[in-house]
Amino acid sequence: MVDEQELDNHKGVRYDEKGGFLKPHIFTLTVPQVDGGSNISIKASWSQKLLYQDGQYTLNIPFSFPEFVTPAGKKMPKREKIQLNVNTGTKTEVICKSTSHPLKERNREVGKLCFFYESDVLTWSSHNFIFSYDISSSHTFGTLLLQSPPIQDADQREMFCFQLYPGTLEKNKTFRKEVVFVADISGSMQGKPLDDTKSSLSAALSKLRIEDRFNVIAFNGEIFLYSSSMELATEEAIEKAIQWIGINFIAGGSTDILAPLIKAMDLLSDVSNSMPMIMLVTDGTVENEKYICETLKSRLKNQASLCPRIHTFGIGSFCNHYFLQMLAVLGRGCHDIAYDVESVEHRMERFFSNALSVILADISLVLTKANNPKQAQPSELKVVLLPHLGYGFGNLTATNDNTPCGCDEPKPPEAAEMFVMAASSCCGKMCEACCCMCCIQACSRINNQCGILLTQLVTSFACLGCISCCELCCSAQDGG
Repeated sequence: MVDEQELDNHKGVRYDEKGGFLKPHIFTLTVPQVDGGSNISIKASWSQKLLYQDGQYTLNIPFSFPEFVTPAGKKMPKREKIQLNVNTGTKTEVICKSTSHPLKERNREVGKLCFFYESDVLTWSSHNFIFSYDISSSHTFGTLLLQSPPIQDADQREMFCFQLYPGTLEKNKTFRKEVVFVADISGSMQGKPLDDTKSSLSAALSKLRIEDRFNVIAFNGEIFLYSSSMELATEEAIEKAIQWIGINFIAGGSTDILAPLIKAMDLLSDVSNSMPMIMLVTDGTVENEKYICETLKSRLKNQASLCPRIHTFGIGSFCNHYFLQMLAVLGRGCHDIAYDVESVEHRMERFFSNALSVILADISLVLTKANNPKQAQPSELKVVLLPHLGYGFGNLTATNDNTPCGCDEPKPPEAAEMFVMAASSCCGKMCEACCCMCCIQACSRINNQCGILLTQLVTSFACLGCISCCELCCSAQDGG
């Protein structure tokens, strides 16, 4: 990746100043020089993880279109098409659980399904495409999927996917766990993020088994420890911990991530015959992130097989999610993100549930010399520019100022604003000379019936004006 300030060394690379992220999950790209009535075809390719929870897989694809993509004025009919191919890589039956759109089954084979959806609509979809399915097997097994790119695809890289299916969770025994929950209570966590953290953490504590042990650390510039040692997850201990969370989780202060992580690792230093875990939740960025990674990497290496799993959860766009993801990679844990405040509780509860439901651990893949992947040369690497692509790298200034999550973030424009922008760019001088921009903005917000009524009203006033003018002219002639 190349920052836009380093474009002098990449003069041959095409660059669009208006492309970039509007939000972490919304990428915008301007298509220039398009004539009216043209059909524009856009192909987007990406990969994402399948959510596995409560014994079933769930595919959630963005299919929600903002209001401003629909042109102002009369609504024209549109056509939506969705083709879904499911290939589980298994020889077991696939059971469809739920779907957000009325899919029609086209083909069914062992381990494979094909669905199709097509509909004429007046407005684009306002909700994502969601499809859930289950595999009818109670055994743990693994599958390997190989995918070759289409001939016409510009990206000719081969892909593979290796997955392990846990089977029926009720019949599998999970590991005995030693868990330290490390939660950020700095000033920027005030309000809904901290409230959702408290409720999600309380729910996670309630799911621990009696043979598990736990502890809770709250941190800002200081460390607040629930207990000096690990506690058995008895009903009484969990109730006391939930009460302690309600009293001590008060937003305030700065952010220091290294000290609570070191304290959590010290608490788990004498663990044996169990799986140690650290659950880190934060919404901030710190200056010494590289030093934190180096320190934890050294400590994890010294503890060898008894080193704790580090699971990280980031909140908001001011958090350095790449740093948290690196911590999770070093700690062989998982990482999740809640970019907006509304999704914190749901995603955090799912994050805790997945991290605490470990059935298999210390899995490794061994590649033989004959199958070693070819390493790409620097000249073969694709250059990706970073215009306005700062999301995910964190905001140290916002963290130091304790700016709450969700503040000062760009918002998608409304339909009227898009109309005004188009009018000002195409005929700005004409609009300034002939009419008021406020009038354009107001007119873009009215519906068709109101527009017809206003047109008739203005026409009536014009007719009355013409009649008055004729009367004045006739009276002047009679007087002459």
